[in-house]
Amino acid sequence: MEERNLSREYIARDPRTGLPIAVAKRRKSAKKIKVEKGPWVALSDEEVFSLLQGEISTASVRWKDQNVNLDRTYAIRALGRFHGVRVHQAHSLLLEGLESDEVAERVASLEVLPEVAVLKSDELFDWLSVLLDDQDINVRKAASRCLTLTSPIFPSGVSTILANELRSPVRNRSDAAWAGLSGLCETWPEVVVDHVDSLLLEEDMQLRKKATALLKKIIKKGDSAVWDLISWSLNDAEVEVRRVAAKNLPALARRESRIATMFAERALVDSDSEVRLSAIKAVQVLDTDHGRARELVVRGTTSKDLKVRTACIDLLPRLFGDEVLRSMAEELLVKETNEKIIASLKEMVFDASLDGTEAQKNAQLAPSAPVPALDREVAEAQGRRVGLEPMRSTETEQSSAEKAPSAEGAPNIPAEPTPTEPVTAPVYRAVSQDELMGYDDDFEDEDADDDDDYF
Repeated sequence: MEERNLSREYIARDPRTGLPIAVAKRRKSAKKIKVEKGPWVALSDEEVFSLLQGEISTASVRWKDQNVNLDRTYAIRALGRFHGVRVHQAHSLLLEGLESDEVAERVASLEVLPEVAVLKSDELFDWLSVLLDDQDINVRKAASRCLTLTSPIFPSGVSTILANELRSPVRNRSDAAWAGLSGLCETWPEVVVDHVDSLLLEEDMQLRKKATALLKKIIKKGDSAVWDLISWSLNDAEVEVRRVAAKNLPALARRESRIATMFAERALVDSDSEVRLSAIKAVQVLDTDHGRARELVVRGTTSKDLKVRTACIDLLPRLFGDEVLRSMAEELLVKETNEKIIASLKEMVFDASLDGTEAQKNAQLAPSAPVPALDREVAEAQGRRVGLEPMRSTETEQSSAEKAPSAEGAPNIPAEPTPTEPVTAPVYRAVSQDELMGYDDDFEDEDADDDDDYF
């Protein structure tokens, strides 16, 4: 008795209604076969079957305002239109066309194969594998084009064929296979991972290089298996493979910052400058708040590679505050020899609030808080000036009011001001001896009255 997978058969149901809560759906390919049009679309279904069964040799149709005579080759090309019950008959007729002795019929069968395979693919890919090695070059080219179209839609059906064609020494055949694998990145990235995994084990450097270049297309759709492939490529013996692998790091940094940080740390010590530069681009994308990335940038400021050192020093203002930044810049200035980097470090060391001009120092001062309107009015009413603004003169307000026309329309005539002498209190007043001794005015008046009585 076969072991049953209960997790796949179990369906969660609502306890009240008994209806399924969620039903998993089978993933469908987003890419569809492009149906081409030609004179064969003018053939009727009866004419197509009559031509393929040998009942008639040609059929006359109207195509683009012209009468055209179509033979059996065009009837094969029209097999892609049939659906439902008739697809079985169309499939049988297509198999006959694939094993035909006529080159034109085999080419036409390969051209319509993707359209028929969508509905019924039995034995079709076996014939595709055979016709890739056909003795006629036109048939081989048609088979390669068919492989390019069917790879993104039928990854399991052409898996073995695709693996062989990717390694073909014939340029046209291998290019067609790589085009099919590239299209497969959009529909089935997990299948691409399997192909790239096997290609990275090949001795041919070009195969490893092309396989590594495909990783950029599946970083967003892939999983941890893609990270392993990038890691292996970064350790490749050939520098060209490592360069291509390092170019994937910025895209990986946007998705998986921690993994990209570890890979960038390894790439920064690579012997090739282009690999190190790609690692710096990845560091620039990374989240600099992460401690590992911050440490990576600080370590890169003392790198022997000028490009790495420049890029890391440019990142310092993003990571540290003014005080720490000035301290680090002063330490780096001691050993730095590049004039461009020295100028950049001097800008970090410069403090406008201490070393700047008077205008720069004033610009660093914080502005005072604005005075409320009510406080401003009270201060001006008491004759005090607010801030640096001149106090509004009451005479100016009075003159403006006098110049304003009255309610009756006649202008107000200002009255002549009367001159007044300013009364000012003395700054110092001398004290008499009597005031100093405590004598008051009443005592002096009594003495004066006594003297008058005496005389």
